[in-house]
Amino acid sequence: MSVLDAPVAAAAPAAPTSGLTPVFVRLKLTLLRNGLRQSSGRRAAFIASLVVSLLLAAGQVLGLVLLRGNEHAGTVVVLLTGVVALGWAVLPLFFPSGDDTLDPTRLVMLPLRPEPLVRALLVSSMVGIGPLFTLCLVIGSALALAHGAAGAVFAVLAVPLTMLLCVALSRAVATANVRLLNSRKGRDLAVLSGLVIAVGIQFVNFGAQRLGQAGGLSSLDPAASVVRWLPGASAVASVDAASEGAYGIAVAQLLITVAALVALMWLWQRSLVKLMTAPDGSTLAAAEPGREKESGRGGLSGLLPEGRTATVMQRSLRYVARDPKTKAAWVTALAVGAIVPLLNAVQGTGSVYFACFAAGMLGMQMYNQFGQDTSAFWMVALTISSPRDAYVELRARALVLLLLTLPFTLVVCVVTAAMIGDWRSLPGALGLSFALLSSMVATGAVASALFPYSIPQEGAFKNVVPGQGGLAWISILGGMLAAALLASPVIAATVWMHLSDHHDALWFMVPGGLVYGALIGWAGLKVAAPRTAARLPEILAAVSKG
Repeated sequence: MSVLDAPVAAAAPAAPTSGLTPVFVRLKLTLLRNGLRQSSGRRAAFIASLVVSLLLAAGQVLGLVLLRGNEHAGTVVVLLTGVVALGWAVLPLFFPSGDDTLDPTRLVMLPLRPEPLVRALLVSSMVGIGPLFTLCLVIGSALALAHGAAGAVFAVLAVPLTMLLCVALSRAVATANVRLLNSRKGRDLAVLSGLVIAVGIQFVNFGAQRLGQAGGLSSLDPAASVVRWLPGASAVASVDAASEGAYGIAVAQLLITVAALVALMWLWQRSLVKLMTAPDGSTLAAAEPGREKESGRGGLSGLLPEGRTATVMQRSLRYVARDPKTKAAWVTALAVGAIVPLLNAVQGTGSVYFACFAAGMLGMQMYNQFGQDTSAFWMVALTISSPRDAYVELRARALVLLLLTLPFTLVVCVVTAAMIGDWRSLPGALGLSFALLSSMVATGAVASALFPYSIPQEGAFKNVVPGQGGLAWISILGGMLAAALLASPVIAATVWMHLSDHHDALWFMVPGGLVYGALIGWAGLKVAAPRTAARLPEILAAVSKG
């Protein structure tokens, strides 16, 4: 080997990593293109998402540009940028499969060094609809605040820094939690993202109403004064400071973003090294030495009677605790059922009867009882040989529903009455809630037998397999209308007592609602049992399509 060849030979091993970034960008584009080639539906969904995102981005940019010169422009832009950065931080926890092409665990066996890998992942993460939408929003924010030469200079620096910070924050969080997100608990977290969205909408609605009552955007100035010093919004805030001539503050805010970006890159690289070198928990022993499972009946099973009822109740409770889709449905129903009446009570616009919303949300869990079993329903079907078996099966499932919902409904009604101060209407709300809940148990049992549908296991927001949407609408909406009709005698009695000023007689609605509800629930189970036993093959075929 000659002297001239030596440097070439020494540099040869580093050549692959020096061009790693364009390779990863091409890989991302290739995977995206190949994914779109799989089906026309996926292409249509991607194009629709792209068009909607571009339209929303254009509207955001236009709205932000129109804010130029407004006295509250800095407040709005800083808070908006902070919310976007927060979204980049938390979305990987709720949508772990949104960008599985950049999962670092897929690269464990490749001879890649951490520094080039981090740079390549950072740049390739800029490819996608989400980064494009964020870039448009950040550019619009800079245009809304930039005034003069100094503002333009800081805007040119703030836009790429903010984008890099958002992407690095997202990837650092995802890498630190990638093993959690790939586990069953991670899938549970992804499915429960629907709860976050539902709860978030209620709080956004509450905040918007409070904002209107507080006198407009000026009430947000204290929050913006804090957020403008946080890394997610400090770079954009520096544009506002530079435009007003506060150059020292602008430099400090820009340096906060730079320091946060450097720290995130270091943490990301450290997490990446640990992820790709440390052993995974799945490679270790499944159980510790000497660990033995406890035998016998304990806990809830010890309180339940022997036989089919106890078995079915334990199985249903395990679905609630372990199955992601069932758990998500229950937690969402519990949260939304409490938030709606309580938030209305806080705003002073609610009524104790808003607490009946909790009973309605929870009663919906009785519909499509066999769909949550999916293809495993065949094991349940093998144990049903008569209407009596079907009745015991449905009764046990209804008991689980009532076990969880009756105490919750009671608490929501009492708390709502306490917040509003209307204790006279509490008995009527309780009786009506009990009657409505039992009516939904009755109609839910019948709908489960007549209109079963399958719940797909994949996808956090897919609750019905294609082709069964009509069955789901008939089951839920038809059942709810029938439940309202069944509960109409209690509704009519409650309304009559209010109109005739017999508020003292409302206390009779508590035992009346319980007794009437028990009779309606029992009758519904009796009607549904023979239909369930007779339609077992159809039910099994319907719920096994997912």
